[in-house]
Amino acid sequence: MTAGRKNTVAGDRPDPVVGTPYGAVRGRHESGVCVFRGIPYAAPPFGPRRFRPPAPPDPWDGVRDAGDFGPTAPKPPYSEAFARYLSDPVVPGDGCLNLNVWTPVPGAAGRLPVLVWLHGGGLTRGSSAAPVYDGRHFARDGIVFVSVNYRLGVEGYGLFPDAPANPGLRDQLAALRWVHESIEAFGGDPSRITLAGQSAGAISVGALIAAPQAQGLFRRAVLQSGPPEALPRDKVRRMVRRMANRLRVPATAEALAAVDRDALLRTQAEIGRLSSPVLGGPAFGIVVDGDLVPRDPLKALIDGDAARDADLLLGWTSDEYRLWLVPGGLLDRIDRLGAVGLAGAMARCQCGHEVPRGYRALHPEAGTAEIVGQMITDHLLRRPLQRLADARPGSAYVYEFAWPSGRPRLGACHALELGFVFDTGDVPDAVKLAGEDAPRELADAMHGAWVRFATTGDPGWEAWGSTHPVRVFGAGDATGDAATAEASASVAYGPRDRDLALWGTADIAATEGFACSR
Repeated sequence: MTAGRKNTVAGDRPDPVVGTPYGAVRGRHESGVCVFRGIPYAAPPFGPRRFRPPAPPDPWDGVRDAGDFGPTAPKPPYSEAFARYLSDPVVPGDGCLNLNVWTPVPGAAGRLPVLVWLHGGGLTRGSSAAPVYDGRHFARDGIVFVSVNYRLGVEGYGLFPDAPANPGLRDQLAALRWVHESIEAFGGDPSRITLAGQSAGAISVGALIAAPQAQGLFRRAVLQSGPPEALPRDKVRRMVRRMANRLRVPATAEALAAVDRDALLRTQAEIGRLSSPVLGGPAFGIVVDGDLVPRDPLKALIDGDAARDADLLLGWTSDEYRLWLVPGGLLDRIDRLGAVGLAGAMARCQCGHEVPRGYRALHPEAGTAEIVGQMITDHLLRRPLQRLADARPGSAYVYEFAWPSGRPRLGACHALELGFVFDTGDVPDAVKLAGEDAPRELADAMHGAWVRFATTGDPGWEAWGSTHPVRVFGAGDATGDAATAEASASVAYGPRDRDLALWGTADIAATEGFACSR
């Protein structure tokens, strides 16, 4: 570390300056750690680079200021219903392929474990600038923490006949390579990198650890509420075609690159409005491309050699589906649909009547929407992660987050665990989803487990094996109704003497005829 200009906020200490392969950057002293924001790991992906794989950034002379977050990827805003619960900062500018580093002490002598974070947002929204992702507490606890921006939506995951597939995933690989090559100067150990993400970020983690080009760039991986997967190419292609039809242009990268960016984002939001994990429909996502993703990532991880030596931390929340159904009123609509809603879920899960009957027998108090939501969550998320854990006995650790939000009807919904993992439950963005007075002890337990995993590969409970241990963080009323929930910060083990609990019980996995397939 070399001296920079003085930081009056931090007293007389000079701002930290670190060299990267493309030039030096000046960070800040904040909350007892050093922070570097908006460091470019690739060139701006616009102009002739639009819809193309990432290219190295242009080197710079002198010292580049890294005090503020860099530009975020182009994205439509959340709908008003979802914006009540989720924040998504926008920083204008074309240089959206940037990352941020929080470190206890920069310098090659550090050799500290590294955690690289990929944000969620359905591959259409989100950014590393969200306050809930502040990495200061990881740095406080001895982790060099890196968060990454990458291309989203049609820019990052559109499928065209005249451009390579998966440019957003290629951005993430470029960032991971940058970390592997550069992190030692920030105090990190390139041989101790944990790649982590939630939701779409976890799906991305699954694809990267299965990718041949990423082998050797990480040691561990965390998949929170997102399985390794690849969407059917035609499903993604339909999304592009619908956008092109609405815009009255050919469904090519060249044609869409000529469209006004704001118009492109508005059209993307309109076409994607009816797509959701529950409803299905055309969507943007990672596809098998014969190159970076040569085969389905889950299959590559289960029966291939990819990431064979990696430790895995895998988990979900008890009521994932409630974030998908509550904000827009779908929960009540599916309840009113009754048998029609169940039929839609069976089609989505490719299963017969015996499956919802099994769920109903185990949970006779549940409404139709709860049955539908948990069926689809099991099908899309829990069962694939269980299959991955089954393939990695002794090196996979499984958890469930069960604490219900203080917001009405959300329960232990998708993304609720983030404020606890990052120990940022006090920031307004986390309060929007969790409510006031989230339990301090639960944040200590979850954040501590993630720190231990990144440091040692062991989060603090028994690895997955024949007894199928599941660490359960938090407990409360299954409905998530704040008036009746008894929110506690308990940390306990789930069932250990039978199969993995799907929807909180091991019995569903053994229900006769259970045949939901990917």
